[in-house]
Amino acid sequence: MNGQGKEDQLNRGTVVSIRGSVVEAHFSQKIPSLYNLLRAGEDGRIVIEVIIHLHPEAVRGIALTPTQGLARGSVVVDTGFPLKAPVGKRLLGRVFNVFGETIDRKEKIGGGEWRSIHRKPVPLHQQSTLSEVFETGIKAIDVLAPLERGGKAGLFGGAGVGKTVLITEMIHNMVGRHEGVSLFCGIGERCREGEELYREITQAGVLENTVMVFGQMNEPPGARFRVGHAALTMAEFFRDDAKQDVFLLIDNIFRFIQAGAEVSGLMGQLPSRLGYQPTLGTELAELEERICNTATGAITSVQAVYVPADDFTDPSAVHTFGHLSASIVLSRKRASEGLYPAIDPLQSGSKMLVPHIVGNRHYKVAQEIRQTLATYEDLKDIIAMLGIEELSQEDRRTVYRARRLERFLTQPFFVTEQFTGLKGKMVNLEDALDGCERILEDEFIDIPEKSLYMIGTIDEAEKK
Repeated sequence: MNGQGKEDQLNRGTVVSIRGSVVEAHFSQKIPSLYNLLRAGEDGRIVIEVIIHLHPEAVRGIALTPTQGLARGSVVVDTGFPLKAPVGKRLLGRVFNVFGETIDRKEKIGGGEWRSIHRKPVPLHQQSTLSEVFETGIKAIDVLAPLERGGKAGLFGGAGVGKTVLITEMIHNMVGRHEGVSLFCGIGERCREGEELYREITQAGVLENTVMVFGQMNEPPGARFRVGHAALTMAEFFRDDAKQDVFLLIDNIFRFIQAGAEVSGLMGQLPSRLGYQPTLGTELAELEERICNTATGAITSVQAVYVPADDFTDPSAVHTFGHLSASIVLSRKRASEGLYPAIDPLQSGSKMLVPHIVGNRHYKVAQEIRQTLATYEDLKDIIAMLGIEELSQEDRRTVYRARRLERFLTQPFFVTEQFTGLKGKMVNLEDALDGCERILEDEFIDIPEKSLYMIGTIDEAEKK
């Protein structure tokens, strides 16, 4: 009898129309709040999130699951709460989807604490204002675009220039040394990449300190759009309640923007520039502003950003740039020359690269490297037309220096050992700066440039 009474208390509505992932429903008793979850279909397996109130008795929502089997007149039930994600230490070592369900074929996670994925960013007065450098062990990044602890770094690049490889290498290098928790969020990822990453992390023996959340490419746009918020809710628990540092990796922010554009188009909003959603800036800020550090802990984030058609003026890339403290730009030209990681030293940069944070020596070395490589870039046309012999003695020395620097900034990765046959190397900042300084002082002018290619520290060049 009690069960029957409980059934009657549920706020029920009926489906009025279905267009792809967009569902409109009519509620005569009480209209569900924005962001509430509605359930429909058998066992409530179709989940819809309320996005708009159309009028006092109708809502429009986006389905987070496929809508097969739903028809006009079907019953929808208001659950009375928004999408929630599980939080706590029990998440470590597990893989989740946007609903907080485990997808790693191990026992399910039930009970415990679940929190709404829609949370406000930490107020400004509670954020920490200290600036510390976060070392990655990758020469080109640590010297030319150092990351910030509690900051946001972006890896920008078109298709196939090595964003995911670089992110995987960072996980390999940092998860072992990083005392806190690592959280990987795959937005619109290929399942192949997720599976490879899971194996990588298991082999590195750091799975018990890692949480993984995926919204795969084949899932409806609503699920891909919300998976980032779910991952951040989990990360915020470790920062605020467990008082730990969190290393958050997001692959790929562009897919989050793309999912938002799909949702916006389905909801009937007028598109803005290049067909993106009119609310692009707000949606991205709602996600990015939650990544910050407080007095108790920091969320340091590295995000891959796909750049459509290698066009850096695309609104998705422009809006993302504004939120980052370091931008690492990958160039197709360098990748084609075999200079891996294909980081463009002239386009990449970091707000940390100032004398009062990294120190005078590091700042000077980085500026000299940039200057040398920029001069080489300018001289390339002359070399192509007239040959290197036509350059002045000074320019020739600059070219030799630049070519050696380019080779020295390449590095064999642990995650690509089976493809390259070269043992992975991790180089600390001191050794990387030392190598660059010695090249700039022309110490290696008589050593063939190929002996500086794909090495760790500069001493290996002499052995070669």
